[in-house]
Amino acid sequence: MNRLIAIFERYVVLVLLALMMVAVFAATIELGAILAQQLLEPPFLLLNLEELLEVFGFFLMVLIGLELLETIRAYLEQDKVHVEVVFLVAMVAVARKVIIVDLDAVSADTLFAMSAVILALSAGYFLLGKALNARRNGPPPPGSDSP
Repeated sequence: MNRLIAIFERYVVLVLLALMMVAVFAATIELGAILAQQLLEPPFLLLNLEELLEVFGFFLMVLIGLELLETIRAYLEQDKVHVEVVFLVAMVAVARKVIIVDLDAVSADTLFAMSAVILALSAGYFLLGKALNARRNGPPPPGSDSP
């Protein structure tokens, strides 16, 4: 039964990988089309702030897709999810939201909530890095002054 579940899980992950590749490819094509369309409109080769933010939003969306693709690939190869990659994806997603947010349209509560999410992700990523370094380096030798 465990073997059947493992085979099923592997095929599901392969399908997810293929779908993510299609989504990233489509988003890249969409980004190229949006950029070309906006650069060809008058004023020629110039972008206003809203257009620039839209392009940056799509660009970061493609980067998020690539990071998710890397997460799925790592899971397929090693049968484990790399938490640090998940943190990076979340941080890029929040950064994307911060970049494209219309400050006039959101409340102060929303801005405080976004700040709290950024701080929580940053602290989590920092603590995860310390934990991974401690695991890689092993415990300190007996009799050392290190905690």
